[in-house]
Amino acid sequence: MLFRIDPTAPEPLFAQLAGQVRQALARGELTVGSRLPTARDLAMSLDINVHTVLRAYQDLRDEGLVELRRGRGAVVARSGLDDSALHEAVAEVVRVARRLGVTPETTVALLRDAHRTATPGEDPS
Repeated sequence: MLFRIDPTAPEPLFAQLAGQVRQALARGELTVGSRLPTARDLAMSLDINVHTVLRAYQDLRDEGLVELRRGRGAVVARSGLDDSALHEAVAEVVRVARRLGVTPETTVALLRDAHRTATPGEDPS
């Protein structure tokens, strides 16, 4: 898996890394048992601090997506989203946003805001 970061983006570097792993899981590019690069190797290849990579891996661990094993690194513990209803809802959001002429950046910002402000288990609408 190839990681890319944008140091000029408003999203923190660790969040960019964790997001890329989540997306790869959702697309099926990573499967249970897949090994992620060591924190040291990934940090060196991206020219960032190793603690940034560890923070991303820890967030993924806290979500139950990866296991951090001493001496083995980060290993995918659970595959990505297997929720067709969510994929359908996202596709509908994209269709509506395109119909209304809303940019992808604005659509993502609206989704983030709705996700951030919703109480777990609550319908944000």
